[in-house]
Amino acid sequence: MRLNSLGRWPRLLALLLPLSSAGCTSQLIPNTDLEDTAENRSLVEFCELYRHAVERRDIDRLLSLAHPDYYEDGGNVDATDDLDYAGLKTYLEAEFVRARAIRYEIHYRRILKNERDGWDVAYTYSASYKLPEGKEEVWHREVAENQLVLVAAGDSYKILSGM
Repeated sequence: MRLNSLGRWPRLLALLLPLSSAGCTSQLIPNTDLEDTAENRSLVEFCELYRHAVERRDIDRLLSLAHPDYYEDGGNVDATDDLDYAGLKTYLEAEFVRARAIRYEIHYRRILKNERDGWDVAYTYSASYKLPEGKEEVWHREVAENQLVLVAAGDSYKILSGM
């Protein structure tokens, strides 16, 4: 009888060891690749405000999330496609409004502190949007990588680039 009960210990330990080491691994924010910290959660919650404003096509909300020093270089050396805050406003009011419907999904991959004492939020997005083409409205789809550059603004954040 003792051999039997001692023989169970190795099996019982083998079952319990993975459970005890599970507490040592960091938890991720659901549907992200980000460690679940208060700072990361706060940044993702802010980015979700941006995502929802895009889906609702809420230009006023998008502009309120942008920093007055907003600047987007278009990812190239061609200065003609660069946008400052005024250019962002013009683009949203002239082009963005053409979308009849938008579905915008984000998968957050990485958050890094940047040299501006802010954060670079790297993500993959999937955007589906309906645009008028002649007499019809046609759905388009785009999947790409992007990065929002954020800075602290009171108890929240503002977007410096990446919209």
